[in-house]
Amino acid sequence: MKEWKSAKATLIWVVLATAIGVPIAFAAGNEQLAWRGPVYILAGFAGIIALGLVLVQPLLIGGYLPGLSAYRGRRAHHWIGGALALAVVIHVAGLWITSPPDMIDALTFASPTPFSPFGVTAMWAILAVALLALLRRRLGLRLRTWRLVHIPLAIVIVAGSVVHCLLIEGTMETISKAALCAAVLAATIKLMVDLWRKRTLRGESS
Repeated sequence: MKEWKSAKATLIWVVLATAIGVPIAFAAGNEQLAWRGPVYILAGFAGIIALGLVLVQPLLIGGYLPGLSAYRGRRAHHWIGGALALAVVIHVAGLWITSPPDMIDALTFASPTPFSPFGVTAMWAILAVALLALLRRRLGLRLRTWRLVHIPLAIVIVAGSVVHCLLIEGTMETISKAALCAAVLAATIKLMVDLWRKRTLRGESS
């Protein structure tokens, strides 16, 4: 029994590492990088890493990753949220440096590219969550209030990030990109269903 649990735990971590690592590896081997500048490449990979972190977040808060206690999972969720915000800032700043007019159009929702509004919407939602997390104690937000704000923003982040990624035809390989996006959606949906079930059980017990 212990061996099965250990093997299952190892498999979960391997699958997670594969889901995030394979798209990064394929992107690193893309021939298009030969014609890209270092700042643009950094910005692109920051975006890929950000999507990988979006996958990790619901897994942490849902307690789906073995070997992590609920406390450690919440702490990791907090710090990875900060890393996610930083990755997004690097992504946007790098693209701004390489092409300010395009970024101005994107940030003002005037860009003709279909993926831009989804990415910008997800960006603002990520930054909003990060800012609220920093100011939560000062604002006196209770856990219930925090969840009422955080969960809708998290849904916006996931939906916007996935659509943004899928619509971009860039350095990411198609199949591994789609698999990563599907994993993000699956993890988020599972978390939402589990949270809904817990609330339903609490309501019945009360």
